[in-house]
Amino acid sequence: MPRIALASAIAATGHDDDQAPLLAACAHAGLDAQVLAWDDPTVSWRRYDAVLLRSTWNYTTRLPQFMAWCERVDRVTTLLNPLPVLRWNTDKHYLADLAAAGVPIVPSVFVETDEEPLTALRDFLALHLDSEEFVVKPAVGAGSRDAQRYARDQEFAAANHIGRLLDGGRSVLLQPYLASVDRDGETALIYFDGDFSHAIRKGPLLRADSDAADALFAREAITARVPVADERSVAGHVLAALAKTLGLATPLAYARIDLIRDSRGEPRLLELELCEPSLFFVHGADSASCFVDVVKRHVAAGPYAT
Repeated sequence: MPRIALASAIAATGHDDDQAPLLAACAHAGLDAQVLAWDDPTVSWRRYDAVLLRSTWNYTTRLPQFMAWCERVDRVTTLLNPLPVLRWNTDKHYLADLAAAGVPIVPSVFVETDEEPLTALRDFLALHLDSEEFVVKPAVGAGSRDAQRYARDQEFAAANHIGRLLDGGRSVLLQPYLASVDRDGETALIYFDGDFSHAIRKGPLLRADSDAADALFAREAITARVPVADERSVAGHVLAALAKTLGLATPLAYARIDLIRDSRGEPRLLELELCEPSLFFVHGADSASCFVDVVKRHVAAGPYAT
């Protein structure tokens, strides 16, 4: 019986809604699956046929340690998703690569640690004169942690936020706040082995005049959603650009593509989640079982070819 480690984090214990249906699907498919924390130094990862990243949500403030752990695991077993993908996807600078490949992304500007916060912010605002609001978030982040929404007249508060992140050695991502999310939310399309599985609607997370979240993740309002044709088209474009950019010879075991609509109603990529995304199994009929079948195929195939 194949042995699979579902990688979590000590701080995520009891918070992963995907865990119960995934464990049940693994048991039904004859997989011996155990939930283990990546930040537990006592675990021997070589004892498992594969390590599947699931809720390693605290990596964002410990990225060097997390990537060192990924490298150690990759040397002794199959890592899903694979190491080169994790290196690329854990930093939102990947959005620039996808934009260069022609993917319609939410307009994004990065502020690096050697830049002056207020000057960088004013340059960004000058590029987006039609945006009444904007978002400040760390380039390495997840679950809306340390992300905040600002109005144009809050530039000094926003610059202080940018400065705090930069002082902590963290690059910053600036994006216009697309107002359609307040009405329509986000559409998250979930793919297993390159094939569409299901989609969900995520309600808006960043409220006006609210402080940046510092919890492990922000609680989300989730409902099932059927994506429309233009969303499926953009998602297909994202997957094709991903494969070309990283030179992937085979589809990834899992990918989540988060889209929101711009002022013209066109879908744009907000984030591409390839590391530890929630996959919302309860909103997709038989999705956990289908995912486990994919995992079994990847385990049997061994390490990825690139």
